[in-house]
Amino acid sequence: MMRLAVPKETRAGETRVAATPESVKKFKGLGLDVMIQSGAGQGARISDSDYQAAGATIAPDAAATLAGADIVLMVRPEAAQTAVLKKGAVLAALLAPHSDKEAIAALSAQGVTAFAMELLPRISRAQAMDVLSSQANLAGYKAVIDAAAQFGRAMPMMMTAAGTIAPARVLVMGVGVAGLQAIATAKRLGAIVSATDVRPATKEQVESLGGTFVAVMDDEFKNAQTAGGYAKEMSAEYQAKQAALIAETIKKQDIIITTALIPGRKAPILVSEAMIQSMKPGSVIVDLAAGAGGNTPLSRPDEVVEAHGVTIMGHTNLPGRLATDASSL
Repeated sequence: MMRLAVPKETRAGETRVAATPESVKKFKGLGLDVMIQSGAGQGARISDSDYQAAGATIAPDAAATLAGADIVLMVRPEAAQTAVLKKGAVLAALLAPHSDKEAIAALSAQGVTAFAMELLPRISRAQAMDVLSSQANLAGYKAVIDAAAQFGRAMPMMMTAAGTIAPARVLVMGVGVAGLQAIATAKRLGAIVSATDVRPATKEQVESLGGTFVAVMDDEFKNAQTAGGYAKEMSAEYQAKQAALIAETIKKQDIIITTALIPGRKAPILVSEAMIQSMKPGSVIVDLAAGAGGNTPLSRPDEVVEAHGVTIMGHTNLPGRLATDASSL
């Protein structure tokens, strides 16, 4: 019988787990022997007894969990864990192949077949395995919730006998999966939401969620997308006009959510220090790209810093702050 192993995650701050009792039941139905390390689901509020009830065997430590494993499921493995995998084993995890090339080379030398889940194509057949989209969805939601908790005022307009509270203004920069969920969440909380992206096709998506699209709407922008849906490089003249518009927009915002990531490269700077200085005291920026260099020059990975009266939140694992739901997806 083939053995499938799920060890406990060891990276700092990683609360997710690669299997839930529901998925264990499915693996058992396929005839697999499932081994779960004791405490693997603790961060996601899943007990060892929950796994046992689903048919898994609980192993006392990582060595016992991984011994003889044919298939290993993890969220973000570390080298010490993967080094003990046997030749011919199959590993499925988030492997960061663009940035962690040494780890990929080591797995290859071991004879391990490794699936980097973040590289799965976004096609219909693979939708159920699209971990990037599922985790980005949660990240976009949590970014707004964290920002609202940090923000010192209410999000929606409130009219009382004592006076009226104006709604918060939220700008989302980057309209991918995380950005769209951030727009939807901020709208549900009652904020006035605007968003910007380099792709013209996202304008309709933003407006369908009740947001206002921010862009210089000239002929160059309308033709700024290839047939494959990718953004074209814009002229220096257009970039200057767009930068001026964004700078003016940022001055009026209470909360900014930045989401721009480029696989294998440093994240682009979307909000300059001068722009941060122009924001109102008490404003909040949540930088979803803090772990890749940041969309602001002042972002710090896994830190919440204050600069020029603005709080900049740089949590690098927002889905992990919703570990139960993130693990189930």
